[in-house]
Amino acid sequence: MKSIKNTIAKLFKPLPWGGVGVSFLLACSSIDCPVQNTVATKYAVMGADGQAATLADTLYVWTRCADGRDTLLNRLTGKDSFSLPIGYSNPEDTLIFYITDSYHQQTLDTVFLKKENIPHFESVDCAAHFFHRLTAVRSTRVGIDSITIANPHVNYDQSKAHLNIYFKKRY
Repeated sequence: MKSIKNTIAKLFKPLPWGGVGVSFLLACSSIDCPVQNTVATKYAVMGADGQAATLADTLYVWTRCADGRDTLLNRLTGKDSFSLPIGYSNPEDTLIFYITDSYHQQTLDTVFLKKENIPHFESVDCAAHFFHRLTAVRSTRVGIDSITIANPHVNYDQSKAHLNIYFKKRY
């Protein structure tokens, strides 16, 4: 018993640089879950010339989520990009894009986003997540001209756009 106490005392004796060493050792022994742990698709608004553009009209996006929510985006305008959560229970997400302009002209498009759901495990201490690989995207073409996949790998990183969306020119 005395040798165990001596061993413990040697392990926790004061370090030359003070309490910083002990806190460093304790910090390294725990598993950190990522702070930014949202998995969502980032859409970049593009102009007809292929350059980044700004959303001039007002955009709403709806879908039926597993948790009962349905509105994903409400009254977005003046932005060059936006992020939408991605489902993990189905191989294809269906999104409703509703666009209205200052003249109260309205368009309604449906976007179908096919993906592979990839379980992602970090630690038993962290919540379960799914990453995704986008395989196809298509839409009706009322207010949306086209949507293309720019980066098929959807994970925590939202610094790059996953999808480029081109809206039709409205007058």
